[in-house]
Amino acid sequence: MSRIVTEQPNPVAGVFDPLWNEILEVGRHRGTGGYRRYAWSDADLTLREWFAGAAASRSMQLDTDRNGNLWAWWLPRGWIGSPRGAFVTGSHLDSVPDGGAYDGPLGVVCAFAAVDLLRARGFEPAVPIGVVAFSDEEGARFGVACIGSQLSTGALAPERALGLRDNDGITLAEALTHAGRTPEHLGPDPELISRIRIFVELHIEQGRLLDRIDRPLAVASSIWPHGRWEFVFDGEANHAGATHLADRRDPMLAFAATVRSARTVAERQNAVATFAKVLVSPNGTNAIAARIRAWLDARAADQHTLDALLADITGLARQHAAEDRITLDIHTESVTPIVEFPQPPREALQQALAHYGEIPIVPTAAGHDAGILSSHVPTGMIFVRNPTGISHSPKEFATPEDCRLGATALADVIMAQCK
Repeated sequence: MSRIVTEQPNPVAGVFDPLWNEILEVGRHRGTGGYRRYAWSDADLTLREWFAGAAASRSMQLDTDRNGNLWAWWLPRGWIGSPRGAFVTGSHLDSVPDGGAYDGPLGVVCAFAAVDLLRARGFEPAVPIGVVAFSDEEGARFGVACIGSQLSTGALAPERALGLRDNDGITLAEALTHAGRTPEHLGPDPELISRIRIFVELHIEQGRLLDRIDRPLAVASSIWPHGRWEFVFDGEANHAGATHLADRRDPMLAFAATVRSARTVAERQNAVATFAKVLVSPNGTNAIAARIRAWLDARAADQHTLDALLADITGLARQHAAEDRITLDIHTESVTPIVEFPQPPREALQQALAHYGEIPIVPTAAGHDAGILSSHVPTGMIFVRNPTGISHSPKEFATPEDCRLGATALADVIMAQCK
């Protein structure tokens, strides 16, 4: 995405654009144009410093919780004690490998811009307003999504989280220590969660529905149930040229057949199944692989379909492994049940945004921190149009006008909820 340049005087552009441009090049890969903002990497630490600076420049109280999530609080005048009964908004700042600019950061930038817009209007909140950046939402480094929000809500055990390893064998505990954090502090944070009266996450749409119906904004109805599973195919390393085909125990065959089977099953059940992350050992051009570790991402409109999808894929994978004399182990890394966003927050969002015209209510197959928090506090989501429909790619896009509209819309929602 190119730098946003304001072509004419625009009060929204004046607050949104500078914030957006400040982080535009952080973690951006020169070769691909995509972002590599992995949890607790140098890019992530730079973005954390940016968040702290954005909070300080707005005289907002900055907190870093026990799980590394960042909170900036706008407290009402004369407020005494910790925030409570708060309206919280925000998203995340990390990315998938070579991801787009908008997935996550758009929600954080719009949140700070909304604070600026409200102050420009002379608005004084009656309750605390929080801006949050959750840690490691994408799970790109350690394999489990929404680590920060899952730890805070108790959905992820700290013992398991600390033992997670990245592709270089570095554990989350080691990464935290290197970043100056205390790994032993990780764990559920019910006191912090209890401060939140409602959480609203603004996010770029991951799909093209809004573009097709020519609407810039939507409100989420639900999040599909989804999960990640590690498949470990163990064969036997051998010479690629000197080993007869009949003597081979090549795990690549069973893996390849499983990838095709997953696609076929998903099509039949109107679901989605993806093998995208693969680690091959020893990974030599002239060597038959000894082991393949591959991760399945599977999603469906309901839990019954997801369960059936997984059963079919794993059954076929075991069949392929047996045919090729391969050992197969399957490990569940994370499973998130369906999220139905409650009707009162949905209606409140629609009402606050009604002056923009029709606000569609749409489901999403993408996971979000709002989905993790939904079983603990009232949550809602606002989507901003994505004309390409592409996400998790450098081609992810939203127009400057729609981004600015998202910031304004979020300000309108906050004003309606916090006056």
